[in-house]
Amino acid sequence: MKISIKLGLWFFICIFVIESSSMIFLHRNVIHSLVNEELEVLKSRGNSHRDVLEISYDEATLHHIQIMESKTDTEVVITDQAGEIISAPMSIDSGIEKILKRTFSIENVPKNGLIIQSDWRNDQFIATVSPFQDKNGHIGYVYMFKSTKQIQDFISQLNEHFILASLLILFFLLITISFLSRALTKPLLSMKEATKKISKGDFTVSLPKTSRDELGELSNSIQTLANDLNYLRKERNEFLASISHELRTPLTYIKGYTDIARRNNIDEKVRLNYLNIIYEESNHVSDLLKELFELAKMDQNNFSVTKEKVNICLFMQSIFRKIKPAFDSKGVNLEIVCKEDAYAHIDPIRFEQVLLNLLDNALKYSNSQTLTTIEVIKVKKLITITVKDQGSGIPAKDLPYIFDRLYRVDKSRSRLTGGFGLGLSIVKEIVDAHGGNITVESQLRKGTCFRITLKEL
Repeated sequence: MKISIKLGLWFFICIFVIESSSMIFLHRNVIHSLVNEELEVLKSRGNSHRDVLEISYDEATLHHIQIMESKTDTEVVITDQAGEIISAPMSIDSGIEKILKRTFSIENVPKNGLIIQSDWRNDQFIATVSPFQDKNGHIGYVYMFKSTKQIQDFISQLNEHFILASLLILFFLLITISFLSRALTKPLLSMKEATKKISKGDFTVSLPKTSRDELGELSNSIQTLANDLNYLRKERNEFLASISHELRTPLTYIKGYTDIARRNNIDEKVRLNYLNIIYEESNHVSDLLKELFELAKMDQNNFSVTKEKVNICLFMQSIFRKIKPAFDSKGVNLEIVCKEDAYAHIDPIRFEQVLLNLLDNALKYSNSQTLTTIEVIKVKKLITITVKDQGSGIPAKDLPYIFDRLYRVDKSRSRLTGGFGLGLSIVKEIVDAHGGNITVESQLRKGTCFRITLKEL
């Protein structure tokens, strides 16, 4: 069964039960109020006649009361204390006679009157009685009668109105539920189709913007998921293409130079040169696979970081001494600034990999007679490690992507500069694993500055 039908049925059942209960309750209360009002009016008329009789009890008054009631839909019967009729209409209905046969004591009937017949469904009349006693001591009763047929006819008309109102409500309820069901399920159906496409590998879905509610949030989540999966698919394709390119070049060199080196008529010096090239390209492939293995471990959460308390200044000094000869050989000045002790929980081996990668990039893209600076500062329980060079810099359009895997600013993939576009991606993963943050600023032909922020112990 479709969700729109299920939702519509649930709405219909719930609202129908509520509406039916409300209509039944309202119907009963309206009828109860109507009958009570009729009985009170009837008793009030009897009390009014009683007051007149207590003031002036004579034939003229009795005749006047009968004339007054003959013009209405009620009938009045006046009896004495013994129940003998003193005044009555020309003809008395059998239903009235039945009620008159009941005997009352003046003590049992309150001064304000008494309702003696209220069953409008089964009896022919509703009736009240009001006792009177004039100044001469005459005691009697004023009976007021009203036919229940009029009440029943009125209630029948009322029932018809209620039935008509119920049918109209039911009709508009069905229309409203149908509209609401479609309005509510339409975005769900769109999301269902979108998820079907996603499950089949089609991530180019586009969901319409909906209201700012749970359905809207779900739609946005599915759209975000589709966009992310589409981006990941493109990244995966680009990643595989880049890896294929990175592997194809050295493997081509290895295969080609191996075929040449295997020739019998080749000079040994030339053969040795070719073997050296094969060895370099093998190392090239080995380094690439090593970095890919590191990234794979990070993706599978198998990347281990063993932290320990480290003096950052002493740690940076050891890295400085290790890489300084490489800078000196190229004629690039390398300086370190660390004036105060600062301690942090880091993995020395992993973090050395981070710093050596950043310094290697600084050296690679810096000319001789330029300056590269390592600076460590401590501000408000935060340690900032800065690696700043005066190299060629990074174009502004490339800055947002330099931490992406296999992204290289040098699109020519020059073998002179080397690299696979994986180093900075690994750097960011390691810094993130330490709960730190790495940012970059750069200007073309002025240099690049990497900042790593860590929490101090």
